[in-house]
Amino acid sequence: MKSLVWLALSLFLVPSIFAQPQGYLYDEAKVPHYTLPDLLTTQKGTTVKTVKDWETRRRSEVLALFEEHMYGRSPGRPAKLSFHVVEEAERVLGGLADRRQVEVRFAGKADGPRMTVLIYRPAKARKAVPAFLTLNFRGNHTIHADPAIRLPHSWVRGRTQGETVNNRATEKGRGVAAHRWAVEAILKRGYALATLYYGDIDPDFDDDWQNGVHALYPKPKPNEWGSVATWAWGLSRAMDYLETDQTIDARRVAVMGHSRLGKTSLWAGASDPRFAMVISNNSGCGGAALSRRTFGETVKRINTSFPHWFNDNFQKYNGNENACPVDQHMLVALAAPRPVYIASAVEDRWADPYGEFLSGLHANPVYQLYKLPGMPAAKQPAVDQPVMGTIGYHVRTGKHDVTDFDWEQYLKFADKHFKAKK
Repeated sequence: MKSLVWLALSLFLVPSIFAQPQGYLYDEAKVPHYTLPDLLTTQKGTTVKTVKDWETRRRSEVLALFEEHMYGRSPGRPAKLSFHVVEEAERVLGGLADRRQVEVRFAGKADGPRMTVLIYRPAKARKAVPAFLTLNFRGNHTIHADPAIRLPHSWVRGRTQGETVNNRATEKGRGVAAHRWAVEAILKRGYALATLYYGDIDPDFDDDWQNGVHALYPKPKPNEWGSVATWAWGLSRAMDYLETDQTIDARRVAVMGHSRLGKTSLWAGASDPRFAMVISNNSGCGGAALSRRTFGETVKRINTSFPHWFNDNFQKYNGNENACPVDQHMLVALAAPRPVYIASAVEDRWADPYGEFLSGLHANPVYQLYKLPGMPAAKQPAVDQPVMGTIGYHVRTGKHDVTDFDWEQYLKFADKHFKAKK
């Protein structure tokens, strides 16, 4: 049953608060034996040997398996989707940026489901710039203290006193999550930052699919979009807008996400090839971590605590991970030949840092078809020692969070792959 119990769980049972719940596997020596599905063997048993084989046969097969068994199928672009610039200003943030706020109306109606994309662009840029596109957890206004950022209209999660009233955003939430957003550093490196509140797309609680964009569609079937796929769908709608914005180079947009939104960025990159780079920060189970390892958070735990995140078919694999026809190395491989960065934190054992690394490593066979290096390390790198091939990885000091160290690596990775290929 859909109930407010799940609302409470979504607010409180998250890794950032309980970084290492008791009663779960944290001993590497006790990880069960498992065999990963072979990336380069089709369901009919034939071997994929070329890029053409991958692109015309195996890739679509893997994508369909993830849709059917895990994330769910999503609809395409709505026929009446519309974009409306609701605010813009030049030389903000001390002259560093130009700001634009765009309302994306899913059904073309101002009083219908909609989201607001906040865009900061380097003020001195004379041509279209590459961008990071990412969802945020608590409203656009929380990423920076800029007083002009619009408050979200939808239900929001508040964690500090006065940040919300009746679950509506207030001025007291302005800038409370700024420590996770290296806004000035991103702008100074020549990149734009575009962000939107994930709750505008689909509220993060089990609401029987009655709110957000789901209000426009029938209740999902067991193989149709859960919340992760819905948030990814929203990122694609933001990309629809960015393709119309002449100040943004839509050919060089990196989709980035943290935690459950890291799961989302990986699925967005897999399902929408317009994203030129994919970045997963501490995404864990259902994201970059291999499910078959059952290390830290498990499929059963995630489906029990957050039954709305994935499609209903995924419930079949609770305690039965080996029966699932896909695992997360295959999700990473769906981005090939595009660059992917996977980041872990050494104290975030709940998200299984080693399992996140292994997903990148085991995606290598597809990248090698393209004669690309993929993950350049055969063993998990030392703490705070990033590696960067076409797949990048680091495990940093600290907990489940997004830090300046993380952003510095993403900027270096973007420089490596974007600025060399203008």
